[in-house]
Amino acid sequence: MVPLCEPPPPRPLREYALLADGERGALVGPQGDLVWLCVPRWDSDAVFAALIGGPGWYRIAPEEPAVAGGWYEEGSLIWRGRWTGRSGVAECRQALAYPADPHRAVVLRQLRAVDGPARARACLQLSAAFGGAPVRGLRRAEDGSWTARAGALHLRWSGAPGARVREEGGRPLLSAELRLEEGGVHDFVLECSDRPLGRPEPAHRLWRATEAHWRERVPDGFDGALAARDARLAYAVLRGMTGAGGGTVAAVTTSLPEGAEQGRNYDYRYVWIRDLCYVGQAVAAAGPHQLLHDTVGFLTARLLEHGARLRPAYTGAGGPVPGMRRLDLPGYPGGYDVIGNRVNRQFQLDVFGEALLLLAAAARHDALDDDGRRAVRIAADAVAERHMRPDAGIWELHEANWTHSRLICAAGLRAAAADCGAGASRAARWAALADHIVARTAADGLHPGGRWQRSPDDPGCDAALLLPALRGALPVTDPRTRATVRAVADELGRDHYLYRFRHDERPLQDAEGAFLLCGFVMALSEHRQGRPVEAARWFERNRAACGPPGLYAEEFDVVRQELRGNLPQAFVHALLLESAVRLGRDPGNGGLREARG
Repeated sequence: MVPLCEPPPPRPLREYALLADGERGALVGPQGDLVWLCVPRWDSDAVFAALIGGPGWYRIAPEEPAVAGGWYEEGSLIWRGRWTGRSGVAECRQALAYPADPHRAVVLRQLRAVDGPARARACLQLSAAFGGAPVRGLRRAEDGSWTARAGALHLRWSGAPGARVREEGGRPLLSAELRLEEGGVHDFVLECSDRPLGRPEPAHRLWRATEAHWRERVPDGFDGALAARDARLAYAVLRGMTGAGGGTVAAVTTSLPEGAEQGRNYDYRYVWIRDLCYVGQAVAAAGPHQLLHDTVGFLTARLLEHGARLRPAYTGAGGPVPGMRRLDLPGYPGGYDVIGNRVNRQFQLDVFGEALLLLAAAARHDALDDDGRRAVRIAADAVAERHMRPDAGIWELHEANWTHSRLICAAGLRAAAADCGAGASRAARWAALADHIVARTAADGLHPGGRWQRSPDDPGCDAALLLPALRGALPVTDPRTRATVRAVADELGRDHYLYRFRHDERPLQDAEGAFLLCGFVMALSEHRQGRPVEAARWFERNRAACGPPGLYAEEFDVVRQELRGNLPQAFVHALLLESAVRLGRDPGNGGLREARG
């Protein structure tokens, strides 16, 4: 057991739980260590950076050795950490206060002695700007709360009037002992804001508002879905990662490696348009829930603002993604520290097809207003203008005429023509353009074996090529679709895990982890092909590739049973939700019927 007032060591990614309120997110380890939080926004600098080797952490844990566990309260991101020791059982209920204030993060933590007395310690070390702005002016106020400044942030910690100040790594650390009798409860409230703090709110009031808001924002259930509880948690995760402006960040963290010492470390604390569309389409499959309206609103605003120059990614507030820079931190083991992203140097054609698919799904739910219909026309015009231009593609690689990019645009055009009320003339023009794109792509993107290949210059197989048929670019009964599904399963599948594509001659699992997004897409593909047993196998195998809190990273190392990459990854939760809904709705889909969206 780590001494309670020493910095927490890194844990396997599968052990961390997420707290989120739409504007920012925190990660909490099994021993009560809160090791990641950026304030005030997703892409702001961290006040808790221990996850990547920096200063800043917040622990509430029992003093005796204990077995850790935990779970989310149904339909929420309220996490209950539980410790079972020799002298009893204690729980720490924790959440980010909801609804969120865009300027102020509020961390709620409530310790409870469940069975027997609880002896615990709370330790808090704050440091803004990834450690570059230590706490200053730390003092105890008359009401017993502790206040301080760190960089431009205002800080307040309530619930520990008897805390002591000590030094840890040359930085102040607050430490408080807790003694609770069985049934006793103690609240802590931590506030971090880029504006001066007002009067503190009672913890019970903050908890009541948080509980009520989660009840309002997450649907009661997903009737008929496979693994309905997991589907509901996936929705809650996506809800927690979506801000007031409607943008869903791709992931909560930065710099978590996709493979040890492989140099694939990225900052995903931004809104990728493609990923946002996956989220919206998944929610649309479940019903016209508020999250669908939110994603459509963010997408529509960006299309109206930037048109054919739509960027691949934005900040949660709709601004440009900053360029990459390194931090002077050790990084998570096997990785290194980096923030920012070079994505906006890229052109990604497929985002326009995905945009059309999301807007068409919204139209089928009567969730498309006049601005949304204008956005449809803008996206369709962009496809008409740019569909033959090389792009970076779904995997953001070198520029090429990627087959997936062109076919997904055809799928988007077909959906828009059928569902967006564009008028007969415009709809006919879009459908004709879709036919042209498919024919043109078939001329140079079809493999001699009858399947789709990655690009005219790359005959390889790619899991992304499952998506166009799922979304309606061509029929699921088309021989090219069937050949592609079988080739992807045979060449890129291993024990019902799926890899994106073959990087080189190495075994697939040596080049990268299994891509969980692709595994759920294969479940949908097999379902659409009328193979429900195979679909369920793919679904269940990939559903299991998470840790105890039920969170998914981008990749899963099948050999080492480890999560890889930033956590949690929104598009994996989105495809879990969509496949759970679609497979559960029609479990015997002899399928082959055309079902868009």
